[in-house]
Formats: sequence, C-alpha cells, structure tokens
Amino acid sequence: MDRFTQLAAQYQGVDTPFLLMDQDLLREQAFLFKEQAGRCGVFYAVKANADPAVMRLLHEAGIGFEVASEAELRIAQSLGASTEQTISSNPVKAPSFITAMHESGVRRFVFDSTTEAEKLAKLAPGSEAIVRLTVDNSSSAWPLADKYGVDSDEAIELLDYAGSLGLSPAGITFHVGSQCFDIDGWRKALEQTALLWGRCEDRGLSLSVLNLGGGFPAHHSQAIPSLPDTFASIFRQVDEMFPSTVELQVEPGRGLVADAGVMVTTVIGKATRNGDAWLYLDCGVFNGLMEASGGIQYTFLPMTATGATKPWTITGPSCDSMDVIAKGIELPEPEVGERVLIYPAGAYTTAYASQFNGAPIPQVVIGSTNGSH
Repeated sequence: MDRFTQLAAQYQGVDTPFLLMDQDLLREQAFLFKEQAGRCGVFYAVKANADPAVMRLLHEAGIGFEVASEAELRIAQSLGASTEQTISSNPVKAPSFITAMHESGVRRFVFDSTTEAEKLAKLAPGSEAIVRLTVDNSSSAWPLADKYGVDSDEAIELLDYAGSLGLSPAGITFHVGSQCFDIDGWRKALEQTALLWGRCEDRGLSLSVLNLGGGFPAHHSQAIPSLPDTFASIFRQVDEMFPSTVELQVEPGRGLVADAGVMVTTVIGKATRNGDAWLYLDCGVFNGLMEASGGIQYTFLPMTATGATKPWTITGPSCDSMDVIAKGIELPEPEVGERVLIYPAGAYTTAYASQFNGAPIPQVVIGSTNGSH
C-alpha cells in the first residue's frame, strides 16, 4: 500500500472518488500472465474494467479480449484488436451481438442451451460451438455456477444438437467462480471436464478447444495461490488428461487488473450509533464498491491519520441502509476531508457503478510511480 499512498499523493487536486490505476503494475501483471500462461491464449474479461485506457495497456502487452456484448466488442475493435484477439464466452447473447461478432469475422461461440444453438445456426452459420459446463464453485468467493452451464449429460446432447444444425462442435469451457482462492477448484473442474471430453470422443465428437475461464484471484484480504503455482497445477493435469493438440484459453479479469488499482475516497462524515463508530465515504456500494454487498473484502488505509485504532463500520454516501462497505475495520480515526484508500479496486468497481442518489461514478486515472501518466 505504500506504493499507492505515494502515487495517490500526486493527485491531491483530483476530486474524489476516483479509481487510480498504476500503469506499471498493470503492465507487470499482464507480462506475468503471458509468461505463466505459456501455451494458453490469454483473453482479458473486459467486464472487470472496460476503461479504454486500461484495455489499451493490456492490448499493448499482447493480451486479447473476452467480450460479452456489442459495446465491449466495439471498444476492443477501436483499440485495434484483431479477430484472433477477440473471443466471447457469454452463453446467452443478444442476436445483434452474434451478428456483429460474425460480421467481424469471429467464428467461435459459447452456448449452453438448444435455443442458443438455434440462434447461432441462424445468425452465425457454420461456426464452432463450445459448450459451457457447470463445475463446482465452492472454492470461489463469488460463485458463478447458477446462471450458466449444464451438466455433462446435457453438454454431450447439446454438442450433438449443435452439429445437427450445421455448427461445428469444437470444445468445452467452464468457470470455477470469481476470486477462486484454492487451486483445488481448477483440479476438480479439469477432472470433470476430462471425463466429459472422453465421453465426447467415444460419441464421435472431435473436440479441440479447452477454455479454462477465469477465476484468477486478487489480494482481497485472504491467502491466495500464486499464479505460477496455479498454472503449474493446471498444466500438469492438462498434460495427463487431454490430447497434446488441445488448444487452451484463459480469461482472467480480476486477476489481471484488480491489484493494479486503488479507490481514492474522502471522509464526508462520522457518527456513533449504538456505541459503534461509523465512517462515511464519498464512494460506497452503489457508486463503485458493489462487490462488498456480496462479501468481497477490501483493505482500507487513511492517507494521514495515525495513532490508536478502533473498529469502524464503513459506509458510502447514499441514503440507503444497504450502502455498507465493511464492518469492524480497525483504523486510526480520520478527520472529515481526509482521503482513504481502498484496495484492491481495479476490477468490478467502476464497471458496476451507478449514480444512485446523485453520487458520482468514479473517474479512472492512469498513474505511474515513475512520474509518467
């Protein structure tokens, strides 16, 4: 956090709240991912932070994009991303998005229903179809298993059905859940996927693509596995259980950008309620920290307050009682007007933000500790 304190000090004249992204850290993380992913194609999950400046830095580092909407596709295209550098793993897509992707040259789509297969056959005829498999999400802080995905039996039937519609059954994708804090999450998912892969081969379905999804974690107040350890485990299993010719893809979002960003906020009020100390900031659940409502935890650092600490309930600026970011956070007492840093905030912050109750959506500021902006 010392690095971010020094960086934030350069922006005392910028109105809060704002999301401060360290471009040097962002580049370092992008190159680390490219290095550790090795033979995996790396496609940034744009939904995590769609700021064009952030995406440009990743594109310049050789990272591709995973887009889930036509709006995200257009940003990627504006930055010069080629067809080969653009994929979509959204299993249920708007027809206009399918058409836009197909017209741009994309010929590979994820699906998990007969309806989606029929849409693809009509709007993107002859394309490759990749089925979304439901896997255990118990090792993640933000599960994603309910809305999308099918079990192994249905996956085989869907791949068969896609083939009957003139699509090319091409592969399998899964997602272990966002902020996966245990390598075992990928191990179990790969074991399940390998069994399905073998059943598909027995069925005469020749698959080629294995998309490992996202889930790579950031430093949200819990121990997480290192990226080298995670990929080493993944590659061991892939080498043991899948054909040597398999095409691998990963879609990091949080794991690429979260640790490179800090939310810079200002204390707008304090109160004591039923004996508890409350701290009010100008950024809360609705205008930048929505994931706090789902249990994602952050580190808080007043920029100048020192001395003895006490527990605080930290909340945002809106009049809604849901707008509570965290409880029982030990901090020295800051004064109204003091700035408080919230880390890591590079992912799923501004991307979720609204202007509920008139609160501002934080602007994104790209900074550098070496003085270049």
